[in-house]
Amino acid sequence: MVTCKKPDLSDNHTFNTSSISTSLSATDSLVTTTPHTKAGVESLLLKAYTFLDGTYPTQPGATWQSGTDNWIFGSVAGGEAHKGSTPDDQYEASTIEAYNTNSANSYFSIKWQVNMTALRYTNAVISTLLLVTDGSISTAQYTQILAEAEFLRGFYEFELAKLWRNVPYIAQGVTYKNGYNTVKNPGPIWANIESNFAYAFYNLPATQPVIGRPNKFAAEAFLAKVFMFDHNYTRARTYLANLITSGVTSAGLKYKLVNYADNFNPSKKANAESVFLIRAVVNDGSQGYDGNSGDILNFPSAGPATCCGFFTPSFSFVNAFRTSAATGLPALDGYNNVDLKNDQGVAANSAFVPATDPLDSRLDWSVGRRGIPYLDWGVMPGASWARDQPDAGPYVNIKSVYYKAAQASTSEAFGGWASNQSTSNGYNAIRFADILLMAAEAEIEVGSLETAEKYVNIVRARAADKAGWVYKYKNDSNPALGYSTTPAANYKVGLYGVAGGYASTGFAVEGQAYARKAVYFERMLELGMEGHRFFDLQRWDGRFGGPAGSGFMAQTLNSYLKHESHIANFPDILQHSAVFTAGKNEIYPIPADMIKNSKGYLTQNPGY
Repeated sequence: MVTCKKPDLSDNHTFNTSSISTSLSATDSLVTTTPHTKAGVESLLLKAYTFLDGTYPTQPGATWQSGTDNWIFGSVAGGEAHKGSTPDDQYEASTIEAYNTNSANSYFSIKWQVNMTALRYTNAVISTLLLVTDGSISTAQYTQILAEAEFLRGFYEFELAKLWRNVPYIAQGVTYKNGYNTVKNPGPIWANIESNFAYAFYNLPATQPVIGRPNKFAAEAFLAKVFMFDHNYTRARTYLANLITSGVTSAGLKYKLVNYADNFNPSKKANAESVFLIRAVVNDGSQGYDGNSGDILNFPSAGPATCCGFFTPSFSFVNAFRTSAATGLPALDGYNNVDLKNDQGVAANSAFVPATDPLDSRLDWSVGRRGIPYLDWGVMPGASWARDQPDAGPYVNIKSVYYKAAQASTSEAFGGWASNQSTSNGYNAIRFADILLMAAEAEIEVGSLETAEKYVNIVRARAADKAGWVYKYKNDSNPALGYSTTPAANYKVGLYGVAGGYASTGFAVEGQAYARKAVYFERMLELGMEGHRFFDLQRWDGRFGGPAGSGFMAQTLNSYLKHESHIANFPDILQHSAVFTAGKNEIYPIPADMIKNSKGYLTQNPGY
């Protein structure tokens, strides 16, 4: 039996720790066949970590169905991107994009099973730890292993809760037998997940010897994020403020914003902005499974990896980066009235000049568009890099792509399938910009509009800094010669309020509704194509306790669908018939095969 340290806060908040590792689940074969020694426990813990990327070599489906960056569940379904490729390729993903999917979709089943399997290994770590009696584990090691396991349990449960909301909580002591088929899903489990991350926060060290293992501040960041989903802005605000002033990475680097592009460069991702980086490794003998195999479809059909044309940024997402020539601020309303100039329907061999509108510089680190340098691969040529431009659009993904100069060290073939598709471009599940914007949101709901504006301006100031812009090549025919001093586009990024020179745009002057809208928009610009958008819209919806009003998510995404379906030369039939149904599509259907296996314990989400 373990006596757990019960977390508490200076503001006298306490957590329910009754679920924290106080009972055994020794009937699981993982526990009975693993040596009850320090080495046995550590081997299970390492295995539990391997599920963080959302994939594993023996999973029952393809890796792209379950990657932790949630490219299909978070970004495509959130309106930032289209599925890409041809309409019939990965048709089940197309139905998720069109909001007409059902519980038989294998994407849901695989995502569910990966996280439930991860929870099995996490519980096995704790059960085996409780059985070690040979004195090989010190008290300090015991506490740290338990805290890391609780972090992992919180992480995997959080992944499930984001997609399905009403999911079972797999507490220690729940028996695994061909799955967890005797546990009900009565409703949101935020309190349980909060307890997991709270235990990790209070018991993990401030630094770790291995990058990729969470420290106390990574646990605190996830705890704050769960509070945001739980709409407990007061408590989230406490933790977020502490992270901003005191947080450090597992390597001991004080949190700060770095060059924007470094967050997506596999050679530079482990930086001071990385709160929790899910590492990816290539050329280690795993045939690509230890790389970012969840994103192996998400490359242009030419240029990097030459496959497969999925995950193509939407017209609406690109339009959001247009800024005011006067203030450098985005158009919070009406940004989708006119599409930014693009080459949809333009012949590949025709002359094309990119848009000259004022733009947010983050656009060209998030989206590959014709006529603009694409990392060090050359000027993006347009349709020749798109597998099916008429049905997928003119834009290509860029944030999960590696640099050409580092291709040999940052990529490899995936399982012998195609060259250079598995990469060491891991996933920043939380980075410091996310912390700042969550803090701004919390301040708007329960605190100071001025403080919220300050946090948003810190994020925008980086985008305004010319040192982080995309520049034209010195020689378009030879990108290896480097970049010129000429910006690749007309970048103009301003700050809100007095700091930006326009007091009339200040949060305190304009009021809470304006400030809220500005923060929501900023999260799209800063974190776009990183798998957050659908879940942001979900937690902002009034149906889930959010402040934006009932039906907010449906209003936002139906407006998006209406825009995309009326674009000339964009004939994707499935997209044209898409409708987001309020009261249903805010969460996903519980997988039908999992409900069947549960023999009545699991119940389906409303509308499915």
